[in-house]
Amino acid sequence: MAITALHPLHRELGARLVDFAGWELPVQFAGIIAEHQHTRSHASLFDVSHMGQVLVTPLSGDLADAAAALESLIPASAAGLAEGRQRYGLITTDDGGVVDDLMFANRGDHFLLVLNAARTSVDLERLRALDGITVEHLTDRSLLALQGPSASEALATLIPEVADLTFMDSVALTWDGTKVWVSRSGYTGEDGFEISVPNERAVEFARALLALDAVAPAGLGARDSLRLEAGMPLYGHELSEQISPVEAGLGWAIPKVRRPGGSRAGGYPGSATIEDQLTDGPARERIGLRIDGRAPVREGAAVFADEDASEPIGSVTSGGFAATLGGPVAMALVETGSAGERVYAEVRGRRVAATVTPMPFVPHNYHR
Repeated sequence: MAITALHPLHRELGARLVDFAGWELPVQFAGIIAEHQHTRSHASLFDVSHMGQVLVTPLSGDLADAAAALESLIPASAAGLAEGRQRYGLITTDDGGVVDDLMFANRGDHFLLVLNAARTSVDLERLRALDGITVEHLTDRSLLALQGPSASEALATLIPEVADLTFMDSVALTWDGTKVWVSRSGYTGEDGFEISVPNERAVEFARALLALDAVAPAGLGARDSLRLEAGMPLYGHELSEQISPVEAGLGWAIPKVRRPGGSRAGGYPGSATIEDQLTDGPARERIGLRIDGRAPVREGAAVFADEDASEPIGSVTSGGFAATLGGPVAMALVETGSAGERVYAEVRGRRVAATVTPMPFVPHNYHR
């Protein structure tokens, strides 16, 4: 398995390590629920260095050419992204599914992309097939996520300028003589930052943050339970090559300018299928569920419209215990319009009732 530059620190801190997408990463330190609650109340430090950091640079020197190249792959507005800002995007398939979801930032003369670890090689193949750009996969930088209501105050003790950033800003700053890349974003629903640091200083930087009273280490377990409460999709669960952005409830990531009638409509893989779904509605939809009782309902559980129905209307894509709410929640992909106020998930041959609930389950706390 691959390891990150922070691997020795994880072992020192007593992390429970697991295989995730070919990387040995911490799933927990003090415990998933404790780390989850600490993130909601203070700030937690996550190692997300397994994710792909990629620079996309125009051969012409004109960033508009790189934006056009990205827009041929991603149904977002790269051309309309201001310098120092970041945006969510999706790489789509010819059939209208999703290859990956990602973040991309305008860095003035190039774009910085952050890709899912398990999809980085697939994404790179598609990016490198585009004309007019160079694509550089960075392997000499770590990526740390500092998340929680105390994140800004904590990080500002090391890099004072971060206090002036707002949600989705992405800038280069300096920490102790080293250039670091900071975005005010994350995957927990809380305020926070993702910080790209050269590998050789990653452990030192992490120690400086962990020395602060408000900051504690957290693993992949809490990161997943936090994103579930925040109603955020995860590739391989709510997103896949068989699930479209519209079915996943991510139509908002396709702006008006890229939709039918927009000045840069279409032109990306699967655009005809996705545009039809934007206009007429998708056959399936992602819904949120509050599960009755205390037992979580896991991925793959069949979902039925009523307790006695013989045919399912869909299945659970993610499920787990929501520590902030004190009970289990889930997301499911079901036939559009098939779910009423209550549905039933099948767990070990038993139907468990659930209430269809708007997402996010826990309100986002971004600094806008």
